[in-house]
Amino acid sequence: MAQGRNVLGGELKCCCTDPMTGFYRTGYCETGEQDRGVHVVCIEATEEFLEFSASVGNDLSTPMPQYRFPGIKPGDHWCLCARRWQEAFEAGCAPAVDLEATHMAALEFVDLKDLKEHALPSASDN
Repeated sequence: MAQGRNVLGGELKCCCTDPMTGFYRTGYCETGEQDRGVHVVCIEATEEFLEFSASVGNDLSTPMPQYRFPGIKPGDHWCLCARRWQEAFEAGCAPAVDLEATHMAALEFVDLKDLKEHALPSASDN
């Protein structure tokens, strides 16, 4: 399984390993045939976003050990479904995005301009 490219066209960077994220729990927002949710947007969770997600039926805060899911807290980085990010964007509560760790497959569902408007500062910005 290739990790692929990010939305900026570069090498896909790790999103987070604590908590271990990604559909395949590798730390990368990589995708494949089994990933029907397309978990490719690397976000930094906020309380507002977590409340929104729970309100639309996707509780990301409650741990589910049977799925190796620790529950997400504000400030955690997590590989989010591209459609969920778009839904949060349309509702006005999209979380910030690490563009270098967001897989290019996100662009099938989300506009790059919108992602850039919500971008976290990158390591190259420092």
